[in-house]
Amino acid sequence: MSKRNAFLTVSLIALLAASTAVLRAQKTETTTLEGILRRSQENLDQYNARVPSFFCDEQVVSSRGDLYRLLFNRTVTDSNFRLKRVPNPDGTITLQESHEVKTVNGLPATGDSVSGPANLSGAFSNGLALVSQSQKACMKYSRAPVKPGNTRKPTIVQFASVDASERPDDCLMQEDISGRVFIDPATMQIQRMEFHAPNHVIAPESKTSQGVRIPPVVGTWDVTVEYAPVLLGGKSFWLPTKISEIMTGNMTVKNEWRYDAAYRNYHKLEVTSRILPESEVPVQ
Repeated sequence: MSKRNAFLTVSLIALLAASTAVLRAQKTETTTLEGILRRSQENLDQYNARVPSFFCDEQVVSSRGDLYRLLFNRTVTDSNFRLKRVPNPDGTITLQESHEVKTVNGLPATGDSVSGPANLSGAFSNGLALVSQSQKACMKYSRAPVKPGNTRKPTIVQFASVDASERPDDCLMQEDISGRVFIDPATMQIQRMEFHAPNHVIAPESKTSQGVRIPPVVGTWDVTVEYAPVLLGGKSFWLPTKISEIMTGNMTVKNEWRYDAAYRNYHKLEVTSRILPESEVPVQ
């Protein structure tokens, strides 16, 4: 064998060995819990740094009902949803969510809110952080068992809040919750999130016009968020497409609130300007 052929053979062996090591490291990273949390944090950091301001169509179908008498009131609200990158004085960016209600049950809206207990906010700005390294002090994580041969099925990570006495003040959720996320094994992006809160304050304490105290409504809160890739400015971001909530009050009269929100027609929020020549400047 010539020296040149021997050199090529050694180089090829070294390249194959390096490729094998990279594949082994990638496999380990996506099979261990710590590796999954690390990839989730990387995806979260990239999302926070790169997602542009955008708007989309939001339709919320909400209902409130008496579970005993099976009486339900249903409302359909169509809005413009916006996520805006707002710069802070310290140089950081806040992702700010807002809604502009257009119609309620097909009629022009008179406000910017949906009646009933407040619906979910934060799914676009910080919801993905529930399963990440940044929330390890707030959540206990575990990986659901994987059956052999199910490499194409989503990776499932379960989570539950740490005890309230151990919970730092900067935790995203300051109440007891438990749930799970389904992670796409190819991209390590969260496809679906589910969580349950057993003692959620659905409506705060209030008073009637006569000053009679109405105690807070406390009950269960179940949330499901489905994510999918969306193109914005030529780049792909995993954003919510559906958000579903069910809240049930633990009262003598069992009231239930349901919210089913759908998001579509995403567009990058852009502001364009043009410098007018002096001849086109309007006279004041």
